[in-house]
Amino acid sequence: MAVILETSIGDITVDLYTDERPRCCLNFLKLCKVKYYNFCLFHSVQRNLVAQTGDPTGSGRGGESVFGKLYGDQARYFEMEVKPRIKHTKKGLVSMVNNGSNMHGSQFFITLADGLDYLDGVHTVFGEVSEGMDTIEKINETICDKENRPYQDIRIYHTVILDDPYDDPAGLEVPDSSPIPTKEQLESGRIGADEDIDDTKGLSMGEIEEKMKTKEAKANAQLLEMVGDLPDSEVKPEDNVLFVCKLNPVTNEEDLEIIFSRFGNVLSCEVIKDQKSGESLQFAFIEFEKAEDCESAYFKMDNVLIDDRRIHVDFSQSVAKVKWKGKGKGVEHRKQPEQEQSKASKYAVKDRSEKHSDVRREDDERSHRHKKKKKHETRERSLSPRVKRNKNSEFTRERHKKRSRSRTPERYKEDRFRNNRSHTPEKRKKNRHRDRSSSHSPDRHRERDKYKDKRRQRSRDRSRSKERYKHRDRSRENDTDRDRYRR
Repeated sequence: MAVILETSIGDITVDLYTDERPRCCLNFLKLCKVKYYNFCLFHSVQRNLVAQTGDPTGSGRGGESVFGKLYGDQARYFEMEVKPRIKHTKKGLVSMVNNGSNMHGSQFFITLADGLDYLDGVHTVFGEVSEGMDTIEKINETICDKENRPYQDIRIYHTVILDDPYDDPAGLEVPDSSPIPTKEQLESGRIGADEDIDDTKGLSMGEIEEKMKTKEAKANAQLLEMVGDLPDSEVKPEDNVLFVCKLNPVTNEEDLEIIFSRFGNVLSCEVIKDQKSGESLQFAFIEFEKAEDCESAYFKMDNVLIDDRRIHVDFSQSVAKVKWKGKGKGVEHRKQPEQEQSKASKYAVKDRSEKHSDVRREDDERSHRHKKKKKHETRERSLSPRVKRNKNSEFTRERHKKRSRSRTPERYKEDRFRNNRSHTPEKRKKNRHRDRSSSHSPDRHRERDKYKDKRRQRSRDRSRSKERYKHRDRSRENDTDRDRYRR
């Protein structure tokens, strides 16, 4: 008693345990006979565990037994068979799914690993795979999402009954041919079962490598968008901007603009410089008005000698001037104010003719006169408003005389006496009397006198101790003299 399941990835032959599980085998054989399992999905594939199918809806919550077709919804499920007990000990066993209340419907699963003992007593084993273990391995290796649903559909296209020992129940309608699947039944929202996902089929090695590089570039762009380095993964650099590197540090924007302007109108030329030191970083960006001019400069200026340096030219990959409008709104290229007003060059060549030099000289003289006048006004404003001081006034002359007078010894004594008048003996006596006045606290003076008494007592004790140990010091001196003579 066996059934062949023709799937989208290969055939599987199932031998049934008709003696041990008669009710489960009857249900499975009659559902296969009425083509109930045709186009059913393997809606759940858990690697090294089980592959579940048997639900026509493909959701994992549908399906009914053959008894529900015969007797109505009250017989939609039937009770599970417990005895004899058959364990889930090996790969390839076929078992009916428990609906949660120890009842079975139409769903079943195939084990994908050995020793699944924790499934014993919960689900009922009614057969095993005798042929098609390679198909079981393919199902086990399929790629699934976090809900264990395969990204590419695996379907049961057809079921073939090799041997059926059971008679058909009364009222069972067996179709003459396999039914045509409906559109809703085939639409799963995933890759179709018969869809070829091999994109490299019919391509040469060069085309395959180019395709792989394109995919890698897109993946890198998406990664840069996630970390915030790119405004959008689909953003592209401008095709009219040229990147020039390996420049001489002395090369400036004016030189590059003159050299590259022979290919077309140059909108801007910028040599990138260090922010702190202001020195050239030896690379620049040149923006042309037309993309054709940029392309012509790319082909003709690579490896050209400029200021004793062989430069390298390439198309710019920078998107620094790209502004992100928002999620799903795209991007726009920022334009400088000079470019919006006119398409004249950003760095115009300076005119060093005599006419412009004369104008520049007049501007410098005018600014110098203005600064001198402003300085004079500030000095006049700083004078006192009470006295309008004039250079030739008598007050100013006397003041200059006092400043220029040399400091004689007599004047030095006068100044010293004037500065130290508060330190004369009379002043000191007066201050001493003021300190001892009744305005100060008597307790403060007592503490000060007490402190002075302690210092005096300490000095007396020190002098007495010197007198006491004086003879000892002399004896030590005698001993040292004696020892010296002995030597």
